[in-house]
Formats: sequence, C-alpha cells, structure tokens
Amino acid sequence: MSTYSVIKGTHKLTRGLCVFITRSFSSMSNRRPKVYVTRRVPPDGLEILRPHCEITQWDSEKPVPRAELIRQIAGKDALFCLLTDKIDGEVLNAAGPQLKCIGTMSVGYDHIDITECRERNIPVGFTPDVLTNATAELTVGLLLATSRRLIEASQSVRDGGWGTWDPCWMLGHGLDGSTVGIVGLGRIGMAVARRLAPFGVKRFLYSGHSPKNEAHEIGAEFMDFDALLSKSDFVLGCCALTKENLGLFDKDAFTKMKSNAIFVNTSRGGLVNQTDLYQALVNHQIAAAGLDVTSPEPLPTDSPLLTLKNCVILPHIGSATEMARGAMSALTGRNILSFLRGEEMPCRIK
Repeated sequence: MSTYSVIKGTHKLTRGLCVFITRSFSSMSNRRPKVYVTRRVPPDGLEILRPHCEITQWDSEKPVPRAELIRQIAGKDALFCLLTDKIDGEVLNAAGPQLKCIGTMSVGYDHIDITECRERNIPVGFTPDVLTNATAELTVGLLLATSRRLIEASQSVRDGGWGTWDPCWMLGHGLDGSTVGIVGLGRIGMAVARRLAPFGVKRFLYSGHSPKNEAHEIGAEFMDFDALLSKSDFVLGCCALTKENLGLFDKDAFTKMKSNAIFVNTSRGGLVNQTDLYQALVNHQIAAAGLDVTSPEPLPTDSPLLTLKNCVILPHIGSATEMARGAMSALTGRNILSFLRGEEMPCRIK
C-alpha cells in the first residue's frame, strides 16, 4: 500500500511550478534518495523513479532559472537534468557532498563539466542510441528540405509566387549520383548514411579521429576534414561538440566547400561560426544550409540567418518524436536509479 501527495507552489522568478512528489511504501526504508528534476519531462523516467525516490521537479516547459537550480539542488542525492542546464562547479558546490550521480536526458554532454564531476567522483549518465533513429530521420528530412527548397517553395504557394509551370523555377540539388561527406561517423552518422543510400548516393566520405570498421557497410571512405570538404556535394555535421572542434565550420571551412554544396548540422550549434556561415551563404560560397541546432538557442529572431531563403533553421527537434523522448526520459531514470541502488548505470559517460 502506498500514499501519494503533490504540492505545487509558484516561484516569483518565472511562471514555472515547483512540484514536490513523495511516495512511501511500507516495505521500503524511511530514507529514500532525493532526486531533483530540472524540467517537465515525459513521464517515463519519473515513473521509474517515483516508487523508490523522493522527487522535486521544476514543472515547466521553460528551463529552471539558475538561482532556483542552485537553491533546489542542495542536499539532493541525484540530478535529472537537460542539455539546457549548465552543470558546473557552482552547481556541484551548491549540491554538496550528498550528490551521488547525475543523469542528463541527452546524448550530448557539453553542458556538464565532466572534469569537475570526475574529480568529485560523481558519475554522469546519458542517453545514446535511443534517439539515433529519430535524429537520423530529421537529418534526412532537413537535408531534403534544404536541397530541394521545400520551405521556399511552400511559401511561394502562400504568398502568390506560384505562377505558370516554369522549367527553370525552384531548381534544387538532388542526391542521385552525389557525394555525401559526414563529419563524425558515429551512431547518428551511420544511421543517416543508411537512410541516404537508397536515394542513389554515389559516394560516402567521412572524417574523424580514425577509420571506423562499420564504414565498410556503406562503402564509406575515410579522409581528412579538408579533403572531405572539397569533394562533397553534401556536408553533414554529425560529430559531438568538444573544445577541439568548437567553431569547426568557419570561413576557412566554407571556402573549401564546393559552390553548390549543401551544409547540414544536426549536432551542436557550437560547431558552426554562424557569422561566417551567413557570409558564405550571402556570397554564394555554398548553395544552402540546414540547421537544427544553433548558438545560442533559441536563435534570436533578428539573426541575419533568418533573412536568407537558402537557410532552413529548425528549433532543435532532432529527437522530437514521442517514442524517442519517452525512451530518453526512461533511460535517464534508469541511469539514476541503477546507480543509487549500487548497480552499474546502463549508459555512463566514461
């Protein structure tokens, strides 16, 4: 038999709600681990944690304010966070020595100071694999929308620009017979390549730290970054963001691309120097760009990139399917609960 109570209260900083959820079972210890959840998330992860933990949640679609995060994290045993939460030494100090683990509902973890966590022996769980298919689908969709000018064409229907059939109007770039260069042939990069192959792609290229055995499945050729840029009709950013590749796609990179190249980034906004990208698009150094990620996020509405017809920008929805987001939440919950039980996290950052 269990008891369940919910207490809601407003916070003066935002319209978000802070929900305190408790559940006790007669068969369990009175001392249950305390978990702080930094956002309203799909319920899958919370359902895993609720029977065993005391949950405090920032119940809003907006990110938790920094001051609220620092206030609420004090004394918690675990943190359930998102990629919009900066978890650094200040947050870890506020949490205190009771913080045992962190689970981020993301595959990327550049928002977390991993070095600081390691020094404090705080393991960090993440959510690889479960969002791979959804992100790969979105990458292909964004590539097609950008290369075939789908957004621009749809808008012409709405604003009266669609006249008589014109054999030279709205011409785009097709995949048949093309060369696709993938920067970062990891899980998502491979999933994208598998989906693009049936479109008649002639050649796959990839760059990274070292050749990948799995590249043989798609016949992909390993080469250095500069060579990939010069040979590819489509250049896809699929690598994780690190200090080393921050601003990787800059003026120098765009200059080395073909003038008819399509650039697509669904990894992290920090990979791209957006000022240089704007200049490359305006000056026709490359044909077009599709971005699902930007820096910052959300992208300010006065960004010059938003004035360009040859730039398609989405609001970071790569993993935005019900199945993927539910699986991400559930895996985050399992990562946290497993460690609190003294077990190995299913997916831990090494």
